[in-house]
Amino acid sequence: MKRTIRSAAVVISLAALGLAACGGPPDKKSDSTTEAASATSAKDLGGMSALVKAAKKEGTLNVIALPPTWANYGKIITAFEDKYGIKVTSAQPDAASQDEINAANTLKGTKRAPDVFDLGQSVALANTDMFAPYKVATFDSVPKQFKDANGTWVNDYGGFMSVGFDTKKVPEVTSLDDLLGAKFKGKVALNGDPTQAGAAFSGVVMAAIANGGSADDVAPGVDYFGKLKEAGNFLPVDPTPATIESGQTPVVIDWDYTNTAETAKLPSWKVVVPEGAAVGGYYYQAINKDAPHPAAARLWQEFLYSDDGQNLFLGGGARPVRADAMKSDGTLDAAAYDKLPAVQGDPVLLTEKQTKTAADYLSKNWSKVAG
Repeated sequence: MKRTIRSAAVVISLAALGLAACGGPPDKKSDSTTEAASATSAKDLGGMSALVKAAKKEGTLNVIALPPTWANYGKIITAFEDKYGIKVTSAQPDAASQDEINAANTLKGTKRAPDVFDLGQSVALANTDMFAPYKVATFDSVPKQFKDANGTWVNDYGGFMSVGFDTKKVPEVTSLDDLLGAKFKGKVALNGDPTQAGAAFSGVVMAAIANGGSADDVAPGVDYFGKLKEAGNFLPVDPTPATIESGQTPVVIDWDYTNTAETAKLPSWKVVVPEGAAVGGYYYQAINKDAPHPAAARLWQEFLYSDDGQNLFLGGGARPVRADAMKSDGTLDAAAYDKLPAVQGDPVLLTEKQTKTAADYLSKNWSKVAG
């Protein structure tokens, strides 16, 4: 599945290609495409109608690492295609954040390169030189702590780390300590590799907070997973909807919106945000500066940050970054918002510095668990 954490203050709304060898030579860009590649807002192209026209002329948008059940991306992609008549090519839906960057580098200069990115914090902030600054029409309603001032990146949706579990296969889970018990032998999966995937990274942070660590010290989180492995409970399988529904991964540590999506298909699936270990985070949205379809990439951003796009994220159980502004304006889907999983205690969000420190520690020590 998919993939780190966004920073500093918490707004109460948080309170969400097969890599083939490179193809032929780059295609010569049309004038409208060339103009779009340097646009920092729709105004630069003459307004939204001009942006839509240029995007429709391109006719295609390449996205990567967007599972259909992740934050409702399946419906988001369909809604975008239906509204604008632009074909969305979705590559490697179960890839991690680092895979997105790798694909952009490998496929640079071809029509198959990703046009946009949806990344965890650690990967996003390490690759900002690959992003094209762009401010959507609703840019001002995104809280300043959740965006780059120039629009180089903007957080899009967020959530909290959680434990999802099949009540028909394992006992009730109320804390991470429960997962160390004998009845969880070979049953606990983490969504990804924490050195590459934001969800797994945040899972280790959650384990650290629950075991006496902090945003500045994730060592207890690594130690926890070491104990989980020693007990024979850690399952080295990257969970997907298929592994959950087949019973292969009866316990999954992942974002609450991803775990919650499974409840619609598996009635025995339950989701809990462990008390005292509420770790939240937003993902980062950015445009590839070498996007083969730069107008479509910018129109995609406009759609994601529109009221419709943000409510679609909410429909998938994720917390839209513009939730507070939309609630004030009366445009937020209140029914969907009220269904979000309950969270107790003060949420922990890592700052950029804390994320880097944690990422460095994981790069040196996670192999002790994964090896």
